[in-house]
Amino acid sequence: MHSSAVFLIEFGCIILVLGLLGRFAGRFHFSPIPLYLLAGLAFGNGGLLPLGTSEDFVAIGAEIGVILLLLMLGLEYTASDLVSNLKTHYPAGLVDAALNALPGAAMALLLGWGPVAAVVLAGVTWVSSSGVIAKVLGDLGRLGNRETPTILSILVLEDLSMAVYLPIVTALLAGAGLAAGSVTLAVALGAAVLVLALAVRYGRHISRFVSSDDPEKLLLVVLGLTLVIAGLAQQLQVSAAVGAFLVGIALSGEAADGAHSLLAPLRDLFAAVFFVFFGLHTDPASIPPVLVPALALAVVTTATKIATGYWAAKRAGIGAKGRWRAGGTLVARGEFSIVIAGLAVTAGIEPSLGPLATAYVLILVVLGPLTARYTEPLATRLLGQRHRRSTPPSQERPPTPPDTYRTIDDQDTVGHA
Repeated sequence: MHSSAVFLIEFGCIILVLGLLGRFAGRFHFSPIPLYLLAGLAFGNGGLLPLGTSEDFVAIGAEIGVILLLLMLGLEYTASDLVSNLKTHYPAGLVDAALNALPGAAMALLLGWGPVAAVVLAGVTWVSSSGVIAKVLGDLGRLGNRETPTILSILVLEDLSMAVYLPIVTALLAGAGLAAGSVTLAVALGAAVLVLALAVRYGRHISRFVSSDDPEKLLLVVLGLTLVIAGLAQQLQVSAAVGAFLVGIALSGEAADGAHSLLAPLRDLFAAVFFVFFGLHTDPASIPPVLVPALALAVVTTATKIATGYWAAKRAGIGAKGRWRAGGTLVARGEFSIVIAGLAVTAGIEPSLGPLATAYVLILVVLGPLTARYTEPLATRLLGQRHRRSTPPSQERPPTPPDTYRTIDDQDTVGHA
């Protein structure tokens, strides 16, 4: 059979399988990311149906997928929102980084993988999945909850931190020395500051230049500009993903809204291809040896994410129930964790890092929606039982009508009396 025909059949089968897996995940209201990773394991070396001619195209599609993921994240925020979040919520971002990056770094060092792998695994365990969490908030009807702005602020700070973190990781993986790494970081920080400054002052003009009433022209201009900036960023030894993220930040208003709706299907397609590509480079037989460390890391970082959300919500004046909801919602890891691990897999620094990251993300992307739903009622029940055991019967008060004594901090949504 002709090679082009084989390619079409192989790639068509991949897309068809991904579509069916996405439909299955949607029916049961959970993220399709773990199913995409499992599909990659099935199509990769050592899997059930290893690919032949389409692997190179999948690799290119995966790189475009990363760029579109970061572009779409950037489109979610305006430059002024980012600056405001930095000023108001940076303590929560510092706590988030300390509590969730350190376990990953410690695990890498305990496994004897060295300092570079420790920096990579710290990023894998640090960053929550914006895509999974946004879907969970919508599915649970919590977009109007009082704790939701706190959750989103932490996610924004994590996304911003990636503009600094990814260039550092890229330089370390490339084996750059201290001087070269410092130059890379300085270029990345300078680009980020420059784009933010331009977006704050001239964002309307940039968006007006890009904007068009014709969807076709808007799609071509935004996508072309993003790929050019991403390529230039990579040429300067800065992550292409960071360049795409900064393009998204620079766009606002009608241009951002139009680009978001037009690019969403492309993002979904190529992001799914990216997760498959990551799975392709992970031998299924390599996962069982790292399953115990992945489980241990998942347990520890589930607790640290819940603690992060609880502390941040408490600092924002949210009631006890909202604090537990915020913590449980932040548990899921996903696209950014795989992006970071994918850089390390491509560089070949540690063969077991990819399988560990795959197992870790698979565990938490499934567990995340469950903790979002059940952390608050479970914590309320356990703490209530402990309080009843510690209170003498003579000091117990009769129950009061909930509507009379309910405080605003424990209300579910803003505006309810």
